[in-house]
Amino acid sequence: MGSNWRTTVSLLGGGAISNWLCACLGQDIAVTIDRIAFRTCPLCEAGCGLAITVKDNQVTHIRGDMEDIFSKGFICPKGSTMKQLHYDPDRLLTPMIKRDGVHVQATWDEAWKIIDASLNRVIKDFGRESIGTYLGNPGAHNLSSMTFNRVLLQAIGSRQRFSASTVDQIPKQVSSGLMFGSASSVPVPDLDRTQYLLILGANPYESNGSLCTAPDFPGRIEAMQARGGKLVVVDPRKSRTAEQADEWLAIRPGTDALLLAAIAHTLANDGLQVVDERLGAYLNGLDEIVAALAPFNAAAVATATGIDEQTILRIARELRDASCSAVYGRIGTCTTAFGTTASWLVDVVNIFTGNLDRVGGAMFPLPVAGSGNTHGEPGKGKGFRIGRGHSRVSKHPEALGEYPAAAMAEEIETPGVGQIRAMVVVGGNPILSTPNSERLAKSFADLDFMVSVDLYLNETSQFADVILPPPSQLQRSHYDLALLTFAVRNVANYSEPVLPLAPEELDEWQILAKLSAIVSGLGADADVAAIDDLAIAGVVQSATKDSSSNVYGRDDQQLIDELSRSGRRGPDRILDFLLRTGPFGDGFGSVPDGVTLDKLIAAPHGIDFGALGSRLPEVLRTPSGKVELAPPQLIDDLLRLNELLSAKIDNSQLTLVGRRHLRSNNSWMHNIEVLVKGKDRCTLQMNPNDASRLGVAGDSKVRVTSRVGSVDAPIEITESVRVGVVSLPHGWGHSMPGTKTRVATSRAGVNSNILTDEKEIDPLSGNSVLNGIPVTVTRIS
Repeated sequence: MGSNWRTTVSLLGGGAISNWLCACLGQDIAVTIDRIAFRTCPLCEAGCGLAITVKDNQVTHIRGDMEDIFSKGFICPKGSTMKQLHYDPDRLLTPMIKRDGVHVQATWDEAWKIIDASLNRVIKDFGRESIGTYLGNPGAHNLSSMTFNRVLLQAIGSRQRFSASTVDQIPKQVSSGLMFGSASSVPVPDLDRTQYLLILGANPYESNGSLCTAPDFPGRIEAMQARGGKLVVVDPRKSRTAEQADEWLAIRPGTDALLLAAIAHTLANDGLQVVDERLGAYLNGLDEIVAALAPFNAAAVATATGIDEQTILRIARELRDASCSAVYGRIGTCTTAFGTTASWLVDVVNIFTGNLDRVGGAMFPLPVAGSGNTHGEPGKGKGFRIGRGHSRVSKHPEALGEYPAAAMAEEIETPGVGQIRAMVVVGGNPILSTPNSERLAKSFADLDFMVSVDLYLNETSQFADVILPPPSQLQRSHYDLALLTFAVRNVANYSEPVLPLAPEELDEWQILAKLSAIVSGLGADADVAAIDDLAIAGVVQSATKDSSSNVYGRDDQQLIDELSRSGRRGPDRILDFLLRTGPFGDGFGSVPDGVTLDKLIAAPHGIDFGALGSRLPEVLRTPSGKVELAPPQLIDDLLRLNELLSAKIDNSQLTLVGRRHLRSNNSWMHNIEVLVKGKDRCTLQMNPNDASRLGVAGDSKVRVTSRVGSVDAPIEITESVRVGVVSLPHGWGHSMPGTKTRVATSRAGVNSNILTDEKEIDPLSGNSVLNGIPVTVTRIS
């Protein structure tokens, strides 16, 4: 063959065959080898499997992995754009430092020296409590963050901790902790076997599910309906999920807890034989909660909720009488003034129908890498507490080791001991995602120093003195350490990096470990290996001291040495240990067929450990060893909820709710053209009756005003929202100067959190009230 011949050989995996072909064809023939890399999508909570075609070390195509044991080929529009995210010209590849108010590229050494000098100066002058931290939503999908964020927080040593949790899911974790003893004990609907599903405040056709990891959530709903099941959706909007529902209940925003209380009251009033038969032995506080629910009968809540008495009675009895049923509540129930109480009542209803911990009901997953409800003595524990500390200014109680994100601005602005002088932000954009964004932006501008770990120069990282860019999602290993805790099936998928790091890039865990070393006083030249070794030593020591662990009493160093023989460092070494000591693990030899990281690597489509099974009572970690049906904090909060029954309803008052779109993932996916192209989705949706009353036409632009701010938005008149409700999507508003997200800026939208009131929070969890915000709407001439 002549040298002008070019042969392209497409192989799945390359290897010996490609080497043989190269030898046979000669050195002068170019051989292009295609490989298919399999990995789990890290862009939302669904955990779908991806098949990624790589040619010449470049990603060419992404599709669903048809052999994935969990998603079976399902993929949403976001998963297919990981290629565009990786090659986005706006993605930061080198550290950025601020000089004369402008961000410029820098070396890692320069960045570390600035951080070392600046953060430690703040610590020296004002103490460790002067350092605040904010952890963003992507961290829950990130193995590096899940294993090294805690290391960083402990190294900083400040209680001024904030995260996206308090604008999202923390009410559910608080209620679960109070009921079951662990914040990780969140019952999830057994989607594949239920026959009746009541969804409140969730839109899985757009969001793919949340605190319920279920690839192809829509397909699972449709399979339920195909086998004769029923879907009822409670939402102020006729969402995409509500369109699929057998019944849509257009509730008044912020009253989900009232509806759930009335359903629970109905069930109790009818008699709780199903509870006595199966769950009675596991319950504490049944008489107390039944008595506390007395004011919340269906007739009493009908006006406040906008749902008539007979419908409430019927839904309660349908849930009870179905062969199996589950209630599932999410963002819309959590982001209200009664988020924790509503989350608690979801599980109270599941208990009162006899469907907690039952096939087809609400069940507890058994995560393969373990969780808070697989460690310690089965069936009993120390329980769960909130309020172990209080924020400095407004005295908000601590929950899960953090304070409300809504309190960040006042903690930065208010002088005194413990005033936040510097911020460390990891993978978050709180300027767009937390309340009263304009106030927060002003406070960030006044910080002495800020460091941000982020892919982009965005609305928040623009305030950073140093930005440290992690690699793209395709360059990291991946395991859904957090999200598989809430999976509707017990599965495990591990993904190796698809693409290598460039010579000048650091893995995210190395960035977090270096920051930890610097704030520990080890200097800008500190070796991250030392921090890594401390991290794994802490994890191992915790397990060997746990009498329920399969490595109890073993020698710590011997286990670490065995782990380290693979050459793994960082998150992968920690993950290997968690898998081997988890419920299905090999126990370092004590269970020969048990799972290890090597076994997951050898199974690129994942391993299925089976459907959810009954876990009561071993899942409990309460001091009593029972489900606490009537935690005092939640019983007391029913008194506050009772006030809604007599609250005067102003039918002229508009209330604002949020919404999601399948192509949007909070704020950080808006720089991908294929996801944001098409018609403007950042509109204010309004019912035709309200539009007519206000003289607003379909081509109008309107001003929306709350107590704290105003935004101007295009109007979308639609029957999909109930009268008195308007809706703006969350996470937009990319019009601030100083950013470098060109696609997002060209389709900026408006920031709904300019309207969100930082003073309105759920008092138990600290979660922000993002739904049910009183607003006025006026036409802009």
